[in-house]
Amino acid sequence: MEKTSVDFEKYLNFHKEYGGTGKLYKFKFLEYKKGFLKLEAEFSAMTLNPNQSVQGGQMNSMLDDVTSLLVIYESKGDYYPSSTNLHSIHHRPLFAGKVIATAEVIKVGKKIASIKGELFTKEGKLATTLIHSAVLVKAISNLKK
Repeated sequence: MEKTSVDFEKYLNFHKEYGGTGKLYKFKFLEYKKGFLKLEAEFSAMTLNPNQSVQGGQMNSMLDDVTSLLVIYESKGDYYPSSTNLHSIHHRPLFAGKVIATAEVIKVGKKIASIKGELFTKEGKLATTLIHSAVLVKAISNLKK
């Protein structure tokens, strides 16, 4: 495993242990470069609506997590985003199973961050786009402890 993936696993494990959705989405590290993160994730049967497609709020929740993880990682766990706005566009339905989730920094300032997140089907088709705006809050639980 390369250093970035090993280092990022620490953040995913922390998210799984202390965050409810960290257990739900089964994130797996795929790629990181400055300002960009790519994870594999999974929607379980628990995330489906009665029509057996993924409920839109679950897509938003996953992208909230992925965009937040990018900001947390790039701040070395010192800051957490406190969402002020999540604006989503759902391009096509998703179904139970694996997806690709990406996050890309639009701008991170001293107190506010804007991040774009996207979900892709197994076939690589864009399913959801999310713009995430957040206030940066000093972390209470730091990964360095």
